[in-house]
Amino acid sequence: MAAALSRALKLPGKKGSELGEYDPLTQADSEDESEEDDLVLNYPRNGLGRDGCLSSGSSKSRGGRSGRLVGADDEAQEDEEEEEDEDEWRERLPNKSRQDRDDAKGTQYWSHRDSGRDRGGEDRGGPGGLGGSGLGVHGADAEKKRLRMKNAVRSAFFLVPLVCAALLVLLCAFLIPCQKGELGKRPQWERALGDAGGVSPPALALWDVDGDSVEDVFLGVTEWTNDTHPRNKIYSAVALSAVSGQVLWRKVMRESVMYIQCGLQDITQTPPVVLLIGKSILVAVNGTTGMTLWSVPLKNIESQAVLLPDLQGDSFPDLLIATLPADELLDLSLTLFSGRTGAKLGHPVPFNLTGQGKLIGPLLHETQQGAYYILFGLGNVEAISLHDIYIRAIGTMPITQALRRKDPGWEGLKKTNSTSFIHIYRGSERVQFLLPLVAGLDNNHNSLDTVSNLNSTKSDWVLVYGSSKLSVLRQRDLRKDWTFNTGLIRNQPVPGHFNDDGILDLFVQNSAYGVMKAMVVDGANGHLLWSAEFVCPHLVLETSAISTSTGQSAFLFWASDPIKAQKNVTEATVSPGVAAAEPLIRKLFLLHPAHPTVLLELTSTTDTAVTSAVSYQACQKDASYITVSSRPTSDSEPGARIVKSISLRAAIAKGRIVRLEEGNKPGGPVKPGVFEVNKFFRGLSFKNQ
Repeated sequence: MAAALSRALKLPGKKGSELGEYDPLTQADSEDESEEDDLVLNYPRNGLGRDGCLSSGSSKSRGGRSGRLVGADDEAQEDEEEEEDEDEWRERLPNKSRQDRDDAKGTQYWSHRDSGRDRGGEDRGGPGGLGGSGLGVHGADAEKKRLRMKNAVRSAFFLVPLVCAALLVLLCAFLIPCQKGELGKRPQWERALGDAGGVSPPALALWDVDGDSVEDVFLGVTEWTNDTHPRNKIYSAVALSAVSGQVLWRKVMRESVMYIQCGLQDITQTPPVVLLIGKSILVAVNGTTGMTLWSVPLKNIESQAVLLPDLQGDSFPDLLIATLPADELLDLSLTLFSGRTGAKLGHPVPFNLTGQGKLIGPLLHETQQGAYYILFGLGNVEAISLHDIYIRAIGTMPITQALRRKDPGWEGLKKTNSTSFIHIYRGSERVQFLLPLVAGLDNNHNSLDTVSNLNSTKSDWVLVYGSSKLSVLRQRDLRKDWTFNTGLIRNQPVPGHFNDDGILDLFVQNSAYGVMKAMVVDGANGHLLWSAEFVCPHLVLETSAISTSTGQSAFLFWASDPIKAQKNVTEATVSPGVAAAEPLIRKLFLLHPAHPTVLLELTSTTDTAVTSAVSYQACQKDASYITVSSRPTSDSEPGARIVKSISLRAAIAKGRIVRLEEGNKPGGPVKPGVFEVNKFFRGLSFKNQ
């Protein structure tokens, strides 16, 4: 009886006809065969299922017998039938995994057990079969609803963060201001302008005139005409966009442009005025369009224009220029001009100087007492009060309060009361350079901006004399702070921060016997901080000191291959025959105080660089290094002046590490690895002073 009842419970509903009655629980309607077969599952063989089904109620067994206990034969037959049913179930579900089949068996067993209980209750006259069937259907529906809810919750947990992230990205994209199209690119370009012009440096200046927050390039250009015989030279000043290198405007001049100075303006005036200075003319043009604002003829101009405080009370700075006739070497004159109209203020003031050599200055200096003095000289350095120059030029007392002041300390340095000169430096050795000790002074060439000139008028000075002596003069008492002796100094020293004492240090170059030596001298005491030797590059080009994110300065300089410390210097020299056959490769190196034993080679060329400048991009924390080079004539093309701009951060990313020393010395500090050096330099950013 038990075996027959068990077979009836585990057979599909469509086979219920063998039992003589229809079982609504096993004959469940389904759209596919797999759902119907899910109800046909086996039960565990521990006897509990059978006892549960046989505990109450009545059912029919195979052969018409009922109420008999199951014997050993019935159990064996039952096992065979179970195996046949299980094989049939496997054939109907070939794609199910074993785990799925086991789960289905368990589910179907409990379903049949509940069904048996319901049917037993019906036979006993208890709750009907419809009630048992309703519980099974509602349980299945509840399970499906629970699964659907679980899937919905999972989908929500996945989709909600994804949608929030997408909305955040879109929100940031609209809130962050977009840069201008061309400014998003790092400015790198090259342009040929005019004749090669040998190795003489052309006029070069930087100033932003197109409103893109990047300093543009102004250059003096010389070209040859092609349509006339004989060929004539055409002189002009050209403004180039620092972003793209495109020509903004071109101003034709009647003579070569010696100096270009930018930034002459008052608080209300826009755009700034650009000064173009030739040997016999001074022209002021609109910085944006290049249109002439005013022009003044003046013979034998020898210097740049010096920016002065307002002399006339028109709220506009005025100018001073030095002239020096070629046939009267000692007759130097200082001339005052109106910065607004270009009109001469009075007449030139001549000075009979006793000395020979390079013209020093003129430079404007403001003392601690607020008095203004002009520094100039030939081989020596003299100073004279701007108050005295104004009186001698115009013949009346100054109308502004600033020009009426004199510094008692400086006036006490005069040798006699009859002379107007204050001796800044007088000696048997001629002065080569005199420059304000101000960081970044040489990066923005020839600026006439009052803000950028404010610190330079109150600083100490760097003095180079005797071609090999370097000193710092204190402006408060005109005494030498220290003196450093070195070889022949050909280039102007460049101030920058090498150590962390907050005092400007000096980068100096000298050359002799085919070797160029680069040094950094401590600005506090004149001690040598760093030095290296290179094959002489055969060019005279100033170094650039650039302020970095570390608070120290990076130094950019041109040289050839470095000479290692353990090699003989004579091995690095090149014989004249080889030098004539092979062009000299000049390399641009970057030195940072954080890694003094390492240089970064940014670029190399066979052209002769004659001048350079640095243009900053504050938004990108980057800087462009602009060089003007002389490219020699070749078989394919004539010689030309090449203007090139490179992004320093882009050049650093592609730079080559050059070590100044070989290997680690026993007991010495461990040299930084390639990864450490690359990580440092690639994280470096630049800023304006």
